[in-house]
Amino acid sequence: MIRKISCGYVGGALGALVDSIDVWVLGKLGVLALLGVGLKPEFTAGWLYPRLVWGGLWGLLLVLPFLKNRVLPRGMLMSLAPTAMVWFVMFPGMGKGMLGLGFGLLTPLVVLLLNFIWGMVAALWYRSGTR
Repeated sequence: MIRKISCGYVGGALGALVDSIDVWVLGKLGVLALLGVGLKPEFTAGWLYPRLVWGGLWGLLLVLPFLKNRVLPRGMLMSLAPTAMVWFVMFPGMGKGMLGLGFGLLTPLVVLLLNFIWGMVAALWYRSGTR
């Protein structure tokens, strides 16, 4: 069980690192601005660290025993939990409204797709570590 928990946490943290690099690069290259999404994070320790910790905590969902043999769909399904938290808790708390529409109309889709990437990376790591 310790192995499963540690692989879930590390997988989630690794997925969060990949997700963080993705959103930072998309912001730097102007892709998000081109889509009308007002996210342009600065790649700093203060921005990255909480994302890694939360990514690891969300990765613990991988310990739940369902869709074990369907790695990518499992990761994508698991990614809906942090997506919902961002849409309905974080963005409204930042004053950007439900789904983060204050950042732009395509923000919900961008968050969903980036979190799908997080989920797939986390699920692949979890599977490789728990075989």
